[in-house]
Amino acid sequence: MSQAMDRGISRYMLYSLRDSGTVEQVSRGVYRLAELPSLSNPDLVAVALRYPNAVICLVSALSYHAITTQIPHRVFVAVSRDSRPPSLEYPPLSVHRFSEPSFGSGIEEHTIDGVAIKIYSMEKTIADCFKFRNTIGMDVVLEALKLYTARKQTDLEALLTYARICRVDRVMYPYLEANL
Repeated sequence: MSQAMDRGISRYMLYSLRDSGTVEQVSRGVYRLAELPSLSNPDLVAVALRYPNAVICLVSALSYHAITTQIPHRVFVAVSRDSRPPSLEYPPLSVHRFSEPSFGSGIEEHTIDGVAIKIYSMEKTIADCFKFRNTIGMDVVLEALKLYTARKQTDLEALLTYARICRVDRVMYPYLEANL
């Protein structure tokens, strides 16, 4: 909506375009032309547009990197401890506050449907999953670790670095030894 208003389209004009079917509402304040091909991941796009400082994490990041069989029923986002947590009616969010060293490390920027989205790297995501293992479930964590180590492009040094940053290196070592 803010981009449309910057280009001279009033709020009421946007609403009438929505009502006529020219544009569709993806989420509150997020609109797109109805004639465009459908979004490949509308939930991540809506969150990235509404909250550009939030980072996609945990099960949503595992799903993006294809190292889980879980289908996230909400978008998992990370914010720094001192920031205000985002709230959306749709898509549902699971907001997690990270300390500054943990929040700022391992962020990658990917473009999905023309929108820049911040997502944690595979290695940082696995370390975060070990940190939040009681929240997301140990079965999800072990499945992600197994699928990650089955890939040929593993970076164990980065994985251990992020494990130290997240303070889960001692917890993760036995599982890494078992999978390698």
